[in-house]
Amino acid sequence: MKKFNRTTVTSALPYANGPVHIGHLAGVYIPADIYVRYLRMKGEDVIFIGGSDEHGVPITIKAKNEGVTPQEVVDKYHNIIKKSFEEFGITFDVYSRTSNKIHHETASEFFQTLFNKGEFVVKTSAQLYDEVEKQFLADRYVTGTCPHCNNDKAYGDQCEKCGTSLNATDLINPRSALSGNVPIMKETKHWYLPLDKYEDWLRKWILEEHKEWKPNVYGQCKSWIDQGLQARAVTRDLDWGVKVPVEDAEGKVLYVWFDAPIGYISATKEWAENLNAANKAQHIDKTVDWETYWKKKDTRLIHFIGKDNIVFHCIIFPAMLHAEGSYILPDSVPANEFLNLEGDKISTSRNWAVWLHEYLIDFKDKQDVLRYVLTANAPETKDNDFTWKDFQTKNNSELVAILGNFVNRVMVLTQKYYDGRVPERRNELPIENSFRASLHTFRDKIEEDLDNFKFRDALSTMISLARYGNKYLAETEPWKIFKEQPERVKTILNIGLQICANIAILMEPFLPFTSEKLKNMLNLKNKKWSDACIIFDLLEAGHQLNKPELLFELIEDKIIEDQIERLNSTKEQNKMTETTITPAKPDITYEDFAKLDIRTGTILAAERVPKTDKLLKLTVDTGIDKRTVVSGIAANYDTDKIIGQKVTILVNLQPKMLRGIQSQGMILMAENSQGELCFVHQEKDFENGALVK
Repeated sequence: MKKFNRTTVTSALPYANGPVHIGHLAGVYIPADIYVRYLRMKGEDVIFIGGSDEHGVPITIKAKNEGVTPQEVVDKYHNIIKKSFEEFGITFDVYSRTSNKIHHETASEFFQTLFNKGEFVVKTSAQLYDEVEKQFLADRYVTGTCPHCNNDKAYGDQCEKCGTSLNATDLINPRSALSGNVPIMKETKHWYLPLDKYEDWLRKWILEEHKEWKPNVYGQCKSWIDQGLQARAVTRDLDWGVKVPVEDAEGKVLYVWFDAPIGYISATKEWAENLNAANKAQHIDKTVDWETYWKKKDTRLIHFIGKDNIVFHCIIFPAMLHAEGSYILPDSVPANEFLNLEGDKISTSRNWAVWLHEYLIDFKDKQDVLRYVLTANAPETKDNDFTWKDFQTKNNSELVAILGNFVNRVMVLTQKYYDGRVPERRNELPIENSFRASLHTFRDKIEEDLDNFKFRDALSTMISLARYGNKYLAETEPWKIFKEQPERVKTILNIGLQICANIAILMEPFLPFTSEKLKNMLNLKNKKWSDACIIFDLLEAGHQLNKPELLFELIEDKIIEDQIERLNSTKEQNKMTETTITPAKPDITYEDFAKLDIRTGTILAAERVPKTDKLLKLTVDTGIDKRTVVSGIAANYDTDKIIGQKVTILVNLQPKMLRGIQSQGMILMAENSQGELCFVHQEKDFENGALVK
């Protein structure tokens, strides 16, 4: 296994068009923070790079909807996101933003380098254009019907209902999201990165040299490569973003997928500049070089992302770095799957999410509860689900009843029997000897899992140490034997306190706020990761402890019910505000319309069609005759309530046998977004047979 001297850790740049939610945390930021904290505790050289992605169409759409500038949008949400991360304990070394000058300069230089090397292909192609708004339409500016699932609210880049990636030109009945008009095709010139040129190299680098990558990552990469890679545009027609730094590129910016990952590099530059300036101001003779963390072969690069970014970080960005020639490539990309909320896909547009900034208000000082639950439910190998009931159960039954209960019992008994001083351990019995012999396995297992990005398993092992502590107390019962066996109780509580001290160290990457609280209670200072589960006497006899406090508190039903009610309210609001308008069908001529013989009529009789739920057999007076029509309206209308109903009927529809009944025509009905039907009938009481023109 290759030896690395330092590690550069990046986490996906969240779009600055909205706050951060629990899906982002579970998929990217909590595992990244756990890993970085772990490496720091081991004394390794690691930097943690983050920042806001402030370019791209979602930003411009948000600005247009809110009637503000894109800069105002990104300023607002960058600050919300950055503050939320800080309060939640995500320990970035730098949290930058792609609207910064240093990023524009870095991205422009990167593009210019590839351009000068002749790495791009220039193509002119026809793209969707809005004649009203006078601009080409980025994928997110186009909506229409998904060709795969018929969702009529699909975007030009993806259908959020079925998850299929799309091109805007794939949509059925595409419409401009700006004007609502049908766009036209118009030619435009763009620069493309020829991914097909790097296909053989990518196949060898990923499929042969990185078989250790997570199965979901490796599998998605293999699928893309096996399908054959295509040239991908690195520029687009837009006025918000990094300007394309070449001639004949007016009105064009770098495509956000090309621009955003370069943000990791520009953020590292910013970190180095800020650190060097701070060192100089404090007269510290130390200089850091950003290139060390991106270009030295003994540096390990790791990207933490969600599964929707696998292709960009495993295929496209490495191809960009390879084409440039001076950068290292990612050693691992431990992407997670998606986290759902109460059985439904998290959706920013539907406000179906638990937002981090709101959680920090509603659950003050409970950052670690959410960190614990999201790590325990981490979607590491498949999509997983967050529910408020499970959140409550994990807090009450695990954090309170297992971890908190163990620590509290040991601390309270020590305070009660020995005035808060660590008692001396004497005459260990087989139960203690066995535990001491196996203690190192806890840290060994946690390290093995963290080194392999199995954060859920690592957390479980940490908690299992507290489970052991509870079991130990239950078996030895120091509160029962104190009077008869005081020396034995000293040993039991000493062992219990040593377990607490080990937990305080091992929990720090996962539950940093609780770790700090426990260390303060134990008065535990200057202990390293390497001390855990190796040095048994982390607390010496006579060591003074501080006053015991509860690490966690029970979360009552009412608090959880309020959160569930909030979500239910959101669901109901979505139902009320959602309108599903069927896209317009292709144009027809007047002659086509003139072929339809539509007349007014009256329902004379109605009965249910046997063995069906939807069909009614109607007798309709059309003015020209009385005929039978089979209509699928039984779910909306009772037979006895529609006798005498005025209707509009298509009378020259070719007859059709339905359930053994010949239907001669079609009743015209309107259908709303909830699937309810209503009759289309005349304003005045016209005679039957009046023509509809």
